[in-house]
Amino acid sequence: MAGRPRRPRRQARRREEPGKDPAARSGLVIRQHGQTAVVEDAQGHEIECTARKRVGRVVCGDRVRWQPGAPGQGVILAIEPRHGVLTRPDPRGRARPLAANLDQALIVCAPEPPPSEALIDRYLVVTELMAIDAALVINKTDLLDEAARDALGGRLAVYARIGYELLWVNSRERGALAPLVERLRDRTSILVGQSGVGKSSLVRALLPAAEIRVGAVSDATGLGRHTTSDTRLYHLPDGGDIIDSPGVRDFHLWHIAPEELQRGYREFRPLLGRCRFHNCRHLSEPGCAVAAAADHGEIDPARLARYRALYHQLSEAAQPDY
Repeated sequence: MAGRPRRPRRQARRREEPGKDPAARSGLVIRQHGQTAVVEDAQGHEIECTARKRVGRVVCGDRVRWQPGAPGQGVILAIEPRHGVLTRPDPRGRARPLAANLDQALIVCAPEPPPSEALIDRYLVVTELMAIDAALVINKTDLLDEAARDALGGRLAVYARIGYELLWVNSRERGALAPLVERLRDRTSILVGQSGVGKSSLVRALLPAAEIRVGAVSDATGLGRHTTSDTRLYHLPDGGDIIDSPGVRDFHLWHIAPEELQRGYREFRPLLGRCRFHNCRHLSEPGCAVAAAADHGEIDPARLARYRALYHQLSEAAQPDY
């Protein structure tokens, strides 16, 4: 007796990999605000896009695959592989990307508001762990007389001694931006630093045609007023891109494990593994090579002290709440 005829097998649907849709196009995220991203296509057109849920958080500098929708709008299907991702902790202490595909971070400081070495150190820790370049941009030099410039230079000399370039610039005097222009050439860079140090003023001076809001330092608090509410990438006329990020008055490292912190201090590296104990934290352990170097003037004692304070902060933050 013949059996029932077999039903023809349904052809399995081929699942397209994210971003492999034939209609998908390549683009660069040049602006990000909340859930909205502006993508620049290969012809330089700007398209306002939303991202599919599975894509994750899209940030400025991302290379993406996107698909057109209504006129001037589109949907981001996938994020291309990233490098040089700057992250900061969200309110729960989890790492959240802020910008991607960076070659360097330029830490902007100024006479007003006064520099915070603790904040500079935290930015440098992040850049070292990201394995991207970093430099300090001392802005508003037109406000400094010779004595004030010498005093500020002496205060920041520790960073020059360990290999970070100091760029002295301002946006008012002719030719005063030349060191910054050269440093930015053919790289993707991000400006970071306290509010009020003049990041947006620098971008406006580099790109006078761009519409950039510029704020001032609050007379009441001495802190900067926030004027940049979203992150924006600009193309520079001499080559390279620059990302202007929202001004921050603080930058925490809660997403970094305390044990990782020592790798963020470049002057520690030649000494790592030379301490008496292999798991030395460079706090108060006997036979610490880093502490000995500080005693002999080979490492700045103040920066070591700030490292220790930051290590204790991260250790306390890592303790579970019961």
